[in-house]
Amino acid sequence: MSESTITVLVVDDQAIVRDGLVTVLSLHDDIDVVGSVGDGAAAIVESASTTPDVVLMDLRMPGIDGVEATRRVLADRPETAVLVLTTYADDESIFTALRAGARGYLTKDAGRAELVAAVRSVARGQATFDAQVGARIVEHLAAPAESATSSTPTPVTSVAQRFPRLTGREAEVATLVGKGLSNAEIATELFVGVSTVKTHINSLFAKLGVRDRAQAIALIRE
Repeated sequence: MSESTITVLVVDDQAIVRDGLVTVLSLHDDIDVVGSVGDGAAAIVESASTTPDVVLMDLRMPGIDGVEATRRVLADRPETAVLVLTTYADDESIFTALRAGARGYLTKDAGRAELVAAVRSVARGQATFDAQVGARIVEHLAAPAESATSSTPTPVTSVAQRFPRLTGREAEVATLVGKGLSNAEIATELFVGVSTVKTHINSLFAKLGVRDRAQAIALIRE
């Protein structure tokens, strides 16, 4: 991404939606729409050709859907930020998209200002979600912590077996991340400093191939 311009590829199977998104985004001097396509296969090809900073990705499309297209786009060019824009806000849609590598997730109820702000945010490397999606993620993260005393926790051995690249300590940290604990809570649990926890989390994120805590949670609890 250049200092002043964010390049965006718009992907949606409905022409009227694509045209509207292109119009909205093109009103802003710091955003340059470099392409507009109607399905996942075209998104993969166009992304490789135009190398956008952000791909604005629909989920439900004929042929290759948005989740698979996200995986392939990021496999080819991991520095691209995928921002999902879809009608669906169910847990399966949200967490499948996050596991595929999406950095942001909006529903099509989002307003113009929210959409533009989200494009700018993911282009800066930040995760962004609209209120409805954010609430679902918070509920998902909070659930294991609230029920930790009554439910069976994820065993460290299970995490270690599923992700053999993790060290023993990273597997412990991953298990606690999967329970929804904060960095400070993990530090208290393991009797280490918060900075040490951050180091372990950065390492396990890299080894798990995730970009943020929400993606890590979704993968660990899969």
